[in-house]
Amino acid sequence: MNTQTRTRKEVSESRLMSGFLNAIEKAGNRLPEPALIFFYFLLAVMGLSAVLSMMTFDVINPMTQEAVKVNNLLSAEALTNTLANMVTTFTGFAPLGIVLVAMLGVGVAESSGFINVALKKMLRVTPKKLLTPMLIFVAMFSHVAADAGYVLVIPLGAIIFMSAGRHPLVGIAAAFSGVSGGFAANMVPTGNDALLQGFTQAAAQLLDSTYIVNTLCNLIFGIASSIVITLVGWWVTERIVEPRVSKMTIDGDFKHDEDMSNVTPQESRAFNRASLVMLLGLAALAAAAWPEGSMLRGSDGSLTSYSAPIMKSIVPLIFLIFILPGIVYGFASSTFKTGKDVIGAMNDSMSKMGSYMVMAFFCAMFIKAFSDSNIGTLVALVGADGLKALALPGQATIIGMIVLTAVVNLLIGSASAKWALLSPIMVPMLMAVGISPELTQAAFRIGDSCTNIITPLMVFFPLIVIYCQRYVKGAGVGTLVSMMMPYSIAFFVAWSALLLLWWGLGLPLGIAAPYTWSPS
Repeated sequence: MNTQTRTRKEVSESRLMSGFLNAIEKAGNRLPEPALIFFYFLLAVMGLSAVLSMMTFDVINPMTQEAVKVNNLLSAEALTNTLANMVTTFTGFAPLGIVLVAMLGVGVAESSGFINVALKKMLRVTPKKLLTPMLIFVAMFSHVAADAGYVLVIPLGAIIFMSAGRHPLVGIAAAFSGVSGGFAANMVPTGNDALLQGFTQAAAQLLDSTYIVNTLCNLIFGIASSIVITLVGWWVTERIVEPRVSKMTIDGDFKHDEDMSNVTPQESRAFNRASLVMLLGLAALAAAAWPEGSMLRGSDGSLTSYSAPIMKSIVPLIFLIFILPGIVYGFASSTFKTGKDVIGAMNDSMSKMGSYMVMAFFCAMFIKAFSDSNIGTLVALVGADGLKALALPGQATIIGMIVLTAVVNLLIGSASAKWALLSPIMVPMLMAVGISPELTQAAFRIGDSCTNIITPLMVFFPLIVIYCQRYVKGAGVGTLVSMMMPYSIAFFVAWSALLLLWWGLGLPLGIAAPYTWSPS
């Protein structure tokens, strides 16, 4: 193929992809406001639950060993419970507290100028060509700190990219792809490893009562995945997403320092003091967590298990780690004159979250209704039974497992909720055809990650839309989905291929993680 023919083909493919993404964006942005979307979904689920509640299903829930029954949300009892629990449903919505508390601290650090100067200094030492992979990699590493990436790395991605003269939505897309699309990839163990291992082991013991699953059974594959996802995300960002997104007009309400090269002596001194405070705080935290008997460790001595107090304190720690140096920088640089200025910065950060709080209310109500109705459980189990009935060969079954999880992920956002439903069916089923629980779990984690970034039902999705609207007022659900669709497709293809290649070469998935199982 000569150069001219290849160029024409590339142009044709580029136009095809651009047309596809533009169609997704237009269709998505014709939808109502995100808050209204969740309200309409709420009404639809309530109506559908009333219809399905009159039907009988022979699908058995492995957790209860009873047939799945859809609950009628329009019954007098259900409506009464909805009204009685409306306030606690909203205030108990997990992402709400995480976002608001973290943003109070980050807002002070941002308003004082501390983050801005930190970015100026970082841009001086980071080669411009490596900005994208650096952001994606850091976003994936943020999984160690639970949901910190959503409230910290993604908005910072926008600021970093805009400071480097690139479109802020490209920074949001790159960071979002790492935080959420690369959720199963990491260089170090996270709390999610222990969470999923518990379900996997319990499911495996339904067939083999002595089977033990190591918590780090997917660690080595996860390390390799973090490298592949960084490279794939880098390619998608700069070859597909950035050329398209860069055409969007930046017209949002935001503050930005145009000169990212100049740091005054006063700013530099203030930054040094604030950084020292941050480092001392981190050192004190490390010293407190280091002893084996530390109160910050879980009952098993772990720092990364979900039960460990330090993991439960991640968001308050983010608040402290940013607000303290933010205050020090503010007074040292004269950005803050009195304590009133600090409170004003916190007020300003909360005033920007109004739209998110409205969306969070309707999102919380919808997710609660969807869970209470049992419709999501029914869909997940029917899909699993369908995959089981196909009786595919090993490699095809693993791909089917990834596809099933990716589809169910569009309806059920919580990884633990999905795996609690699917593992008792999929793990024993695949063990019966010689596939190990560890390999099944790895396939689940790939599917669970790839579609996180394209489903508005993911609990942090509305927040990402708000981040986009800070820079492009007309951005909506369709804008975000169209930006993230190339990542979702590329991650699915590359990650699935990596797992099959890893399996084919016999490389270790993790610690004590076989690929096959046979009755002893």
